[in-house]
Amino acid sequence: MNNQELENEIIKIKQRNKKVELDKKWETSWTRKICICILTYIVVIIYSYIVRNYDNIFLSSLVPVIGFTLSTLSLRYIRKIWENKFNNIGE
Repeated sequence: MNNQELENEIIKIKQRNKKVELDKKWETSWTRKICICILTYIVVIIYSYIVRNYDNIFLSSLVPVIGFTLSTLSLRYIRKIWENKFNNIGE
């Protein structure tokens, strides 16, 4: 392996490490935790309002599944905003 190949490998490793560090910061961030709580709470309120006249364990069991699914889908956009803000702070 020549010097150029080694330098390229080192650059790739550093880029990967930055991505892994950012992923870890996101997973433990208060922004993510608070957004999941808020989104799940909103889903529970809406869902409870819709199914309030039904007494069905299967319908009630859908609440955490729907809350989690919607929060993970919408967190993608929140994460982009968070990453942009986080990257600008570090510069």
